[in-house]
Amino acid sequence: MARIVFCFLFVALFICLCMILFNFNFSFKEITVNDIQIAFKQNRLSSRQLVEYYLGQIQRANPVLKGIIEVNPDALSLADKADQERKRRCQNHYPAEADWCTHILEILDPPLHGIPVHKDNVATTDKLNSTAGSLALLVSIVPQDAGVVKKLRKVGAIILGKATKTELASFRYGSLPSGWNGRLGQALVSYRSQKVNISNSLEVLNVRVG
Repeated sequence: MARIVFCFLFVALFICLCMILFNFNFSFKEITVNDIQIAFKQNRLSSRQLVEYYLGQIQRANPVLKGIIEVNPDALSLADKADQERKRRCQNHYPAEADWCTHILEILDPPLHGIPVHKDNVATTDKLNSTAGSLALLVSIVPQDAGVVKKLRKVGAIILGKATKTELASFRYGSLPSGWNGRLGQALVSYRSQKVNISNSLEVLNVRVG
């Protein structure tokens, strides 16, 4: 009898350890929005963890790649808010039923809820500057969010920052190097560490440092 109990406890401990290792070894590389949402629903990942990871990657790679012109100082607080909203929805509907909670989140959560995104030359009414890469537009104030930003916020996305771009999309400077702007200098393609070859950096640069 004692041997059976010991075996049972050993198996239970092994399963617990596997679950702990599985949760802590969550891979961010090549992750998709669907992967993130599944991890949210299974409590294997939080929006704060995701934002902290990408902020760390930006801090590590941006001095070389110059792919993000600035990050949102409110990104972590927005991530915490998303986590609290997710938790509150579960508690309000099915506080003791994990499976039902997952089902509720699938119904109620917007598709990008709690997921960080970034864009380049779009207007935002938050603490981010809307400059199109130009020093002349620093601390300028825009009257409202751009249409795409409104849509992103509506589906729950966190505006993580602004991606770099060719200053003013080369509108004023025909000979300006692609990917260069007065705020950061020359941006590089993350895969090859070469100059960006287009005016809209988001198409190529969409900083792939995971």
